[in-house]
Amino acid sequence: MSAGAAVTRRAWLAWAAVCVIWGTTYLGIKITLETMPPFLMGGLRYVLAGLLLAAILKLRGRPLPPRADWGRLAVLGFFMLFFGNGGVVWGEQYVSSGLTAVLIGTSPFWMVTVDAMVSGGRQLHARQWIGLAVGFAGIVLLVWPDIRAGGASGRHFALGVLALQIACAGWAVGSAYTRRHVMPRDVLGSAALQMLSGGLFLTAAGTALGEWNRLGFSPRTTVVFVYLVVVGAVIAFAAYSYALRHLDIAIVSLYSYINPIIAVTLGTLLLGEPFHVRMLVAAAIIAAGVVIVGPVQGAGAKKEKEEKAVR
Repeated sequence: MSAGAAVTRRAWLAWAAVCVIWGTTYLGIKITLETMPPFLMGGLRYVLAGLLLAAILKLRGRPLPPRADWGRLAVLGFFMLFFGNGGVVWGEQYVSSGLTAVLIGTSPFWMVTVDAMVSGGRQLHARQWIGLAVGFAGIVLLVWPDIRAGGASGRHFALGVLALQIACAGWAVGSAYTRRHVMPRDVLGSAALQMLSGGLFLTAAGTALGEWNRLGFSPRTTVVFVYLVVVGAVIAFAAYSYALRHLDIAIVSLYSYINPIIAVTLGTLLLGEPFHVRMLVAAAIIAAGVVIVGPVQGAGAKKEKEEKAVR
């Protein structure tokens, strides 16, 4: 097997790990919120994960990225973790874990839009606009009945949905920034600093909001928190970073197809979260929108990569 083929094979394995692991983290986040406030939970999770990954690399004799790269990696931590993960954790206070995963399935739409905005003026094609419209229709079908219910629960639900879309936008900006401005010599070293910086941003936000007084642990939340740190953060985030460096962005974003299936199943079976046929229909509509958008985006990203190689 050639070196290039080996890298591609590892990238696909990393993508598969992301599909499965991140499908379980929605359940894990919902459980940890039983005793841990959102921003401190996310902040402590990623600070510990970043320190753990950095320690592993140090023991293996692998240096962290040079200080010249730290600023760019902090920007990634801000968008992908403070906005990306922070929005998810905050939103899950009011939105079920399964529904959260379905809404995060709109990430490809945000990636397409952001990529078009920062790609030197490349316009969206008619097919992409149609895909975005189809996906938006799926979102409306999914969330409108709960928002329409009104009252405090309806308002909180609407805020949770808004937080999840902010999370998608932050993750898309971070992903686009990764491909254009960050060329890490060591993917894992970069992931460690991204997690550490993003965790510090989240911890600062939790501190500013007075969350330390509400921080607590139970045997159940402690075990799940450790899982989120080691598996959901160290392993999965490093895998995502590796896959993003070696596969087309449109392909990597397809993990959002599989995550909701796992999350909805676990939420229904283990937490007794409600499951409605409307969720299934809406998820199918959103997935259809992603399919419509994806091929054009993939081709555009491939062309852009080839142009960069020529330059």
